[in-house]
Amino acid sequence: MNDFPKFVEFREEGPREGFQIEKKIYPIEERIELIDMLSETGLKRIQVGSFVSPKYVPQMADTGELFQRIKRKPGVNYTSLWLNDKGFRKALTAHEVDIDPRLLFYPSEAFAQSNNNCSSAEMREKQRDWVRLYKEEGYTVDAAYVMTAFGCNFEGPIPQERILDDFRFILQLCEEENIPVPILVVADTMGWGNPEAVKRMIGALREMAPEARIGMHIHDTRGLGIANLHAALSMGVDMFESSVAGLGGCPFAGHGHARAAGNVCTEDAVFLCHELGIETGIDLDKLIAAANKAEEIIGVPLMGRVMHTGGLDKYRKAS
Repeated sequence: MNDFPKFVEFREEGPREGFQIEKKIYPIEERIELIDMLSETGLKRIQVGSFVSPKYVPQMADTGELFQRIKRKPGVNYTSLWLNDKGFRKALTAHEVDIDPRLLFYPSEAFAQSNNNCSSAEMREKQRDWVRLYKEEGYTVDAAYVMTAFGCNFEGPIPQERILDDFRFILQLCEEENIPVPILVVADTMGWGNPEAVKRMIGALREMAPEARIGMHIHDTRGLGIANLHAALSMGVDMFESSVAGLGGCPFAGHGHARAAGNVCTEDAVFLCHELGIETGIDLDKLIAAANKAEEIIGVPLMGRVMHTGGLDKYRKAS
């Protein structure tokens, strides 16, 4: 029996995660145009860029300028990613960044070292400091992410119990610090998940934290992104991070081919929701236009399907 939500929130990550994995640094004017188009689609949260080391991620070196030059639409949050205290401080001082405080957990020791240059245990303990830092600045944690939730390209399969142990730590930390439980985000960082594994994970997490809101960060690396999203929808998950045109991928995740590393495609996921009768507040045609702009910028065919075919409304009207 399915337990589909009535409304699903999509958080767009294409402008950040989509361009960080590309070897080429694309003109800022083109990325501004894409962000401005996404602002008109009905999306309420767009991740513009990241405040990380330009030495390791030069594609994001101009994130501060992006925030200065985009056209803000009322009701849309323009957010950023950071991986340490220094990045958070940069976000605080940049031009009109909508701060969405997050916690990050690495069940994979190898990925913790690759992506954050520290051990899993060190990163876990740092989250205590992050919570207090957010408090000092007047913020409450919005979401807590457990990455490589189904497997890791470096370490192989990740036992479900190891993932759940990180979520237990999150719940305990919230109790100790007397803060609300954030959105608990299951992140399939490297595309190892399958629909049955997704259902098992969400089911176990719901047993552990029945009142918590659950989200997913899904990668379509091996073609199961939409299937996994459907599985999560059937378990009542109502927040997904996705990327326009299927852009995306972590440059430190050991992907065999960057073009296949992308997040689940926003317009394909929105189309699925609409076909299931689930509201998203998103204009699919405008989102398709933005996806085609992304493809124009990158200069090669991208992985989205609906961007190339369109939705079904025109065919239904014709009949």
